[in-house]
Amino acid sequence: MIEITKDIFVDEDKLVFKASRSGGPGGQNVNKVNTRVTLFFDVAECEVLSDIQKRRILARLSTRADKNGIIRVVSQKFRTQKANRQAAVERLQELLRGALKTKPVRKKTKVPERARLRRLEEKKRRSLLKRQRAEKNFEF
Repeated sequence: MIEITKDIFVDEDKLVFKASRSGGPGGQNVNKVNTRVTLFFDVAECEVLSDIQKRRILARLSTRADKNGIIRVVSQKFRTQKANRQAAVERLQELLRGALKTKPVRKKTKVPERARLRRLEEKKRRSLLKRQRAEKNFEF
């Protein structure tokens, strides 16, 4: 079981892993060993999540999800498949936690009276300065 939040646990059987050859440096190892791991998680078919949670996840992770509601996470940071598999699971946990967090509602605040007056006074001062510059007559 993979813990997403305190009350949401996803069964590891719901995750699909696919291994492929990793890119980048690594000598002969990179050419013959499938170390890159791609994790697929079907959000739409997950029974643990409510409809609201599914919509929130798919909306916030829309760049990682396809039209069928499957999220894809790739890891090729490490030289072993096991380490990349663990890294992909941890990244999925982080993504789902972040997507399920509710943003606090912004409370509307009033601009303080003194700040409003200070802004208006500065505008009057600036206007006066510009007017004085424009009124000067230069006679030679």
